[in-house]
Amino acid sequence: MTQVAVIGSGLMGSGIAQVTSLGGSDVALIDTDEGALDRALAAIRSSLDRFVAKEKVTAEDADAALARITTSTDLKAAAGASIAVEAVFERLPVKQEVFRQLSGICSPETVLATNTSAIPITEIAAAATHPERVVGTHFFSPVPMMQLCELVRGIHTSDEALATARAFAEAAGKTCVVVNRDVAGFATTRLICALVNEAARLVENGVISAEDLDTACRLGFGHPMGPLATADLTGIDVITHATENIYDDTADPQFFPPALLRRLVAAGEIGRKSGKGFFDYTA
Repeated sequence: MTQVAVIGSGLMGSGIAQVTSLGGSDVALIDTDEGALDRALAAIRSSLDRFVAKEKVTAEDADAALARITTSTDLKAAAGASIAVEAVFERLPVKQEVFRQLSGICSPETVLATNTSAIPITEIAAAATHPERVVGTHFFSPVPMMQLCELVRGIHTSDEALATARAFAEAAGKTCVVVNRDVAGFATTRLICALVNEAARLVENGVISAEDLDTACRLGFGHPMGPLATADLTGIDVITHATENIYDDTADPQFFPPALLRRLVAAGEIGRKSGKGFFDYTA
């Protein structure tokens, strides 16, 4: 992989850019907000510095990785990419507009990947002129630390596009699993949303405290982190929105987010990034 474009420079986009550049590819990191790009580069530099301090990468490799990342506010910077990875806001119309524009910018051979965690790939691919080259590459947060990439086929995704996406993710150091049926939430998001929803209901109904519920999952099931701490890490707003996407697509009541999740989002208590969610991180 020689040239990769990442569209969206938030937490996920910057993380994907970091692991891709560490894997040896040149990365064009694209965002409409110049300030967001500056913050993304600062976050990548800070993350690489932590890896160097922990002796996971050398200072030379970190510097080389950062040098392989260029930034742009023009989507046309994706023109030369062999794979373009969309990591923008988790709203179907926003993602479709990116794919509509990429279809006119990139060559017909360019694989167009989406980092969505819940929206069906086929719906996103409907905006592309070549839906067979669209594939889901669901990375996990924080991208530099999490080893999994969930590859998802849309109805029209070709074997070649899937193989390119796998090679891309593996070059970035990830282990891949393949979801062969394009259902909302795929496999991993459906599992975590169902678990978080039920955990929130148990806490909401006074059955168990948040602390004891997470302890039960860690010690009883061998989970390294309880579902509520996972929601705090991911962002309760992100989990709630993903759950709503699955519910909208399936009408399955187990995916209707309980009131506690929706109230925490309304209060701005969305987890680690706000300082408080199910647990308090202000200390």
